[in-house]
Amino acid sequence: MSDQNVFFDYINEGYSTKGESITLGAAMLDGTAVTNALVKVPLKTMNRHGLIAGATGTGKTKTLQVLAENLSDAGVPVLLMDMKGDLSGIAQPSPGHPKIDERHEAIGIPFEAKNFPVEILSLSQQNGVRLRATVSEFGPVLISRILGVSETQAGIISILFKYCDDNKLPLLDLKDFKKILQYAMEEGKAEIAKEYGRISPASAGAILRKIVELEQQGGDLFFGEKSFDTDDLLRVDKNGRGYINIVRLTDIQDRPKLFSTFMLCLLAEIYSSFPEQGDSGRPELIIFIDEAHLIFKEASDALLDQIEAIVKLIRSKGVGLYFVTQNPTDVPDAVLSQLGLKVQHALRAFTAKDRKAIKLTAENYPLSDYYKTDEVLTSLGIGEALVSALNEKGIPTPLAATLLRAPMSRMDVLEDDELEDLLEGSKLIKKYNKEVDRESAYELLNEKIEKANEEEAKEKARKERESTKRSSSRRTSSRSRRSTRSPLEKVLTSPTVIRSVLGILSKMIK
Repeated sequence: MSDQNVFFDYINEGYSTKGESITLGAAMLDGTAVTNALVKVPLKTMNRHGLIAGATGTGKTKTLQVLAENLSDAGVPVLLMDMKGDLSGIAQPSPGHPKIDERHEAIGIPFEAKNFPVEILSLSQQNGVRLRATVSEFGPVLISRILGVSETQAGIISILFKYCDDNKLPLLDLKDFKKILQYAMEEGKAEIAKEYGRISPASAGAILRKIVELEQQGGDLFFGEKSFDTDDLLRVDKNGRGYINIVRLTDIQDRPKLFSTFMLCLLAEIYSSFPEQGDSGRPELIIFIDEAHLIFKEASDALLDQIEAIVKLIRSKGVGLYFVTQNPTDVPDAVLSQLGLKVQHALRAFTAKDRKAIKLTAENYPLSDYYKTDEVLTSLGIGEALVSALNEKGIPTPLAATLLRAPMSRMDVLEDDELEDLLEGSKLIKKYNKEVDRESAYELLNEKIEKANEEEAKEKARKERESTKRSSSRRTSSRSRRSTRSPLEKVLTSPTVIRSVLGILSKMIK
């Protein structure tokens, strides 16, 4: 039996599945695809998370697109982070190309051009379904970790949330959060100190500066109403295909704080609201996080701990997280260790640091008799990748250098008129894009301050009236005493009589 036949049997045995699966492509031997040696990922293990990594221009986005399309076809909804703006084309079929036909012939599967159900979401003022959440929904612990405050400052935030809960003051947006901080430092200082303990003005000021920093990165757009319901990510179309929800992030690449805030809020909300599922036959939702280093770059240690905890626990809710980044070292080791599927595109070795990173990356993959992993990593072409997955029993599959299939949808952005048509047909835009600014902590505290000022003014006026009244009463009393004297008293106390008596007395003395 030839080496190719042995390799063919080795791959087919290692990637055989009984249940539903996604075909990524065909395994390669000595740089050539072995037709029908198909590399497949079971749907059952897609909630075990994954990584798509590789240098710029090696095909990471297309791999993401292939996975999203096939998940949608299988009825699994998807959430994508579109950092570069080139994923909206999933809503239109691929125009096809002879090179694509040639690639699929080598793989051994037919190529079919088709479009997919797409919903465009937005964190900013770009067109799309607005994603929002309230400050109250975050809670004091999550807000503290996002802001990166000290333990003392986190305690102050907890006090303020407790005060707002006790006094029915909704914290909806950052305007509300800033107002309660200012109130705690000024008008409400004595009230809060009496009931909850003294708040240091220096610590409150430090928290306020952190909020302003988040606000400058676009947090004022994200915090507010109407809050996005994560159940709306789980929709399927009339044909049973899962919606591909695309979050447009082209205008917030330089605002990592906003991106990490959104992602942590989303994961926390999904974890708290989705029912426990365990290991079922298919995932409920798959989330692809493009440019994943943006989440970890600005994250504090406390925030990283929170992310790592969610990654470990959220798979039991039927949710898979897939991190897309240039280098696996962008993702913390504690997160990397949780990833079941790894699709590693080519890495470039321009410096000694690059070569060291490639050796470290190679050590993350199973040993193989067919590949020298560190050498393969630098020789892969565009649309080729090293793949390692988990089979249906949770056992790592053989390492396979894979010629990846092409996306079935357009590998480009939508035209303006196409995007407009897509947005006009969206049911979620009608639900979430209406501005809501109901009475919340900001208005209620202003009203409370205004009433307190009015009461203070009334009390001052009352005291002034009483003082005036007392003075007037004293003057009236004095005049009354003078007016009630007898005629004899008036004569005897008159200045004329007094002077006459004094004159007579002076003559008698002489």
